[in-house]
Amino acid sequence: MKKFIFLLLFPALFNFSCTTTKQGTLIDQYKYQVQKKIICQNGAVVSAHPLASKVGIEILKMGGNAVDAAIATQLALAVVYPNAGNLGGGGFMVARLKDGKLVAIDYREKAPGKAHRDMYLTATGEPQFELSQHGHLSAGVPGTVAGLFESALYAKLSFKKLIQPAIDLAEKGFVISEREARAFNGLKDDFEKYSTQTPAFVKTIPWKGGDTLFQKDLAATLKRIMKKGAKGFYEGETARLIVEEMKRGNGIISLEDLKNYKAASREPHVFDYKGYKIIGMPMPSSGGLLVNQMMKMIEDKPIATYGFHSPEAVQLMVEAERRAFADRAEFMGDADFYKVPVAKLTSEKYLKERMADFVPGKASTSEQVKPGDIPAMESEETTHLSVIDKDGNAVAVTTTLNNSYGSKTVVGGAGFILNDEMDDFSIKPGTPNMYGAIGGEANAIMPGKRMLSSMTPTIVLKNDLPYLVVGTPGGTTIPTSVFQTLINIIEFNMNTEDAVWKPKFHHQWLPDEVYLEKGFSESTRASLTNMGYKIVDRNGIGRTEVIRVLPDKTFEAVADNRGDDHAEGW
Repeated sequence: MKKFIFLLLFPALFNFSCTTTKQGTLIDQYKYQVQKKIICQNGAVVSAHPLASKVGIEILKMGGNAVDAAIATQLALAVVYPNAGNLGGGGFMVARLKDGKLVAIDYREKAPGKAHRDMYLTATGEPQFELSQHGHLSAGVPGTVAGLFESALYAKLSFKKLIQPAIDLAEKGFVISEREARAFNGLKDDFEKYSTQTPAFVKTIPWKGGDTLFQKDLAATLKRIMKKGAKGFYEGETARLIVEEMKRGNGIISLEDLKNYKAASREPHVFDYKGYKIIGMPMPSSGGLLVNQMMKMIEDKPIATYGFHSPEAVQLMVEAERRAFADRAEFMGDADFYKVPVAKLTSEKYLKERMADFVPGKASTSEQVKPGDIPAMESEETTHLSVIDKDGNAVAVTTTLNNSYGSKTVVGGAGFILNDEMDDFSIKPGTPNMYGAIGGEANAIMPGKRMLSSMTPTIVLKNDLPYLVVGTPGGTTIPTSVFQTLINIIEFNMNTEDAVWKPKFHHQWLPDEVYLEKGFSESTRASLTNMGYKIVDRNGIGRTEVIRVLPDKTFEAVADNRGDDHAEGW
């Protein structure tokens, strides 16, 4: 049983070579469509790009499980979605396996060994955002490849089978959309400024929709990983190319930094909300903890009776967001380096105290709402994928380069973009990063430390079985978007498309502003203004990918309509 919604047709080239899986199924990288929804029985993948979602489904058809599909989808995204899919960044995976085991894998980037607390400050102590947000010095030690191999411990197929589609897409090329063409043209000067060799994304005449992007250097890098495993990235030729790029551009990632990088298996962050079990990432992802705080702050309120987007519901959720983000700024960071008081931050007593000064119909101010009394951030161009299979394995993965196209530095001869995640540290405690997120000493730079993240890959269990797989890109808007999506489904009983596609809002303590997507009702907007909120209009918030298990055990996969995101299933 399948139902489809087709929204966009990509142009085809007169070139009929296709990526072929072992099963013989063709994935035509020169002509493909965006599909926003599918209902299916055997498995589903939702990601930021149609070709990546198709690769994931073909891996399921080959006998792989949801982890196999998630790995192959990430590798494909590193080729077809270079603004956020990556080899040069990092991310998090949350999974619920068919035997009930919960898994959380942390492959967030790390500060290089030569990093130090004040590395982005002038002699007078002023932050130099150009250095933390662009170019070689902004890059942390990449974690993605290590994370893929750590994830592969739970996979069924050989890594060679999982990486081959990505190699084919890089080597044989794929058709780009008008949106991607505009991005390459708009970033041409940045790629030339921050890369020491001309990358595949730059050409002399402007890109246009329907052009084919070939990435020979990236294909060679992927082949080295296929042959030598993680060492094919963190040691040998690829590591040498990274360090040579660093030296040419005054970066500080060393061969030792690369060789010593390890992904970390963590205990998932788990909490209960009205009988649903919510599974998220622990530190250094703030997302799991923030969603926990926000949902538990409103749990005792009759929000379902207020109604979706009612002034009462939006105000309640905004004030929960404000208080959670105030705590993020003060208390959250890499728990390997800083003792994050998670138990206190999630205790019922503490969360009731945080909402004690909430006044319905009246805006709080962030000057009044400080971090809680406890005794002694990242890009809009992250990407998320959700996967489920017929055996009950569910996987949520969020990865990022931080800013769109990361540092804009492409490793010469290796073909992939490096992250600019160092800006997600508090480069000067108390000073906002590129997304306005405030951080304190808990997130100060230290060698080997992972920077705080907002990524929020999430799985929801109902009756202890997978019910929702959800996540989104969007920097600091990630936790609030996941929060709203869960409340839309659990409290407002919305269908999945509406829960994902309807306008979202965001508050992050500082700046003290409520961001509203276009499409909010004028009456709710006016009510919030009358309550005392400063309203700021903005374009799309996030690109949420959701898989929902329906009562008949079929899978409903919905891709966000804010981009070219694609739902695939069988």
